[in-house]
Amino acid sequence: MIGGRSGVGKSSVGWEVAARLRAADVGHALIEGDLLDVVHPAPPGDPHRSRLTCRNLAALWANYAALGCRRLVYTNTAAVLPSEEWLFTEALGRPRLIRVLLTATDATVEQRLKGRELGSELDRQLRRSAYMARRLDTSVPPGTHRVPTDGRPVGAIAAEVIARAAFTR
Repeated sequence: MIGGRSGVGKSSVGWEVAARLRAADVGHALIEGDLLDVVHPAPPGDPHRSRLTCRNLAALWANYAALGCRRLVYTNTAAVLPSEEWLFTEALGRPRLIRVLLTATDATVEQRLKGRELGSELDRQLRRSAYMARRLDTSVPPGTHRVPTDGRPVGAIAAEVIARAAFTR
């Protein structure tokens, strides 16, 4: 699980991890968790869309598992928090979870978000990112791998994530 505040590089790193695993012929699936609950209005009785996220994750994983997949690269801001573990247990069974928290300074994140958020969401993303940085920093469980992204190429970050997760054939 690759977590971290908005603008830290989760998606870019997730895609690069997947590319490197593919190049090494290591079976895996990549799921962008942020896309599993993008619906409006929220489902009745699920205002935070967590049940929808769980159902969508379970459906996707069932398809990947049917193909023999046993490894998942999952990116999502809060995925590394203990409060989110139930999603993976319910959707995937009893997975071995490896948490990687990507980190970056406020200045780095602001620069990245200003380049990415071209619509009306920039201010909201900046506020939410700062809030989540504090929450993630204080709430991830012991054993979570912290990987800084400031001033580093995506390939180097992905290589560190792979090494920390000990992906093997």
